[in-house]
Amino acid sequence: MTTAPPRPRRITLADFHAAAREILPADAYDYLEGGAADERTVRWNTEAYERLALLPRVLTGTAGVDTRRTLYGTELASPVLLAPTASHGLFHPEAEAATVRGAAAAGALTTVSTFSTLTVEEIGAAATGPWWFQLYVQRDRALTADLVRRAREAGATACVITVDTPVTGLRERDLRNGFALPSHGTPANLAGVAAPADQGTAEQGLAPQPPHHGIHDPRIDPTIGWSDLAWLRTVSGLPVLAKGIVRPDDARRAAEAGIGVWMSNHGGRNLDTAIAPLTMLPAVADAVAGRVPVVVDGGIRRGTDVVKALALGADAVAIGRPYVWGLAADGADGVTAALRALRRETELALALLGAPDVASLTPDLVRPAW
Repeated sequence: MTTAPPRPRRITLADFHAAAREILPADAYDYLEGGAADERTVRWNTEAYERLALLPRVLTGTAGVDTRRTLYGTELASPVLLAPTASHGLFHPEAEAATVRGAAAAGALTTVSTFSTLTVEEIGAAATGPWWFQLYVQRDRALTADLVRRAREAGATACVITVDTPVTGLRERDLRNGFALPSHGTPANLAGVAAPADQGTAEQGLAPQPPHHGIHDPRIDPTIGWSDLAWLRTVSGLPVLAKGIVRPDDARRAAEAGIGVWMSNHGGRNLDTAIAPLTMLPAVADAVAGRVPVVVDGGIRRGTDVVKALALGADAVAIGRPYVWGLAADGADGVTAALRALRRETELALALLGAPDVASLTPDLVRPAW
């Protein structure tokens, strides 16, 4: 009797990506991987890191490295957060419960989506580590306030408001697949909340989109403004971050209001040809001037990417697709393993750069590669 050869060890995020692609149904994989239109921004997000080279210091006497980072009073094992991603039930039967357990085992912080498969109460009960709540502001402000209250009472310690999605981008993979969320992927936090007519696009002179979540959710309010962020700070009683900022003027305004800055282009899923956040990071960091934390996501695939972002001014980075690859491959253990792989690479990059800790990462360590 012959035995199957042992499975190669998964030691990089690319290994988890390959496993997820093999495991997931084609439409779920496309929902996870797809971007808007020609997906140029998806590519630019990763290419922005590839275009930068590192200039290591030598003879620094560094014997060990420390990847810890503290955000809003919470100490984390590394400066890598889990960005909000919807509908984890598409990728693993235990959904967000597996995600928060896996993140906690790696000493990481999870940002839970409004459109999670499990309720914030179920996720809070499963969580053994810190987590934030990502909010899509709803047309119904009472519902919005209730979502934030529920998340806070369930254990969320900050509120991340997505500000770059007045409407959802042209996700052509989903349109071609006729993608719709199955029952195990529908957003539990909005169960029983009737979706209004799809007027979010019509109000802006756009043709209505298909009515299922994953393309457009008409409950999201396309008219939110800066005053809504101030209102949410009051309602939530939590630190608030605005996710989707890429311009220095917007970052400055957020910092002046005490709103944390989360640089993002929604993983390339909304406006195709939107700029990669890393490209604008130095200018945004200058505009913020240390008044609030700066988080950046989009395109991070290696520990060298993490140190480049921190050297250019980020306080932390966030990953989305990569931890979902781990979730799909091996549930909570896969999330932990993916995060630990990225942390190992970050530690090695720090040591080889001559930086004893993440606070020692400075802009002079980064240059254009060509």
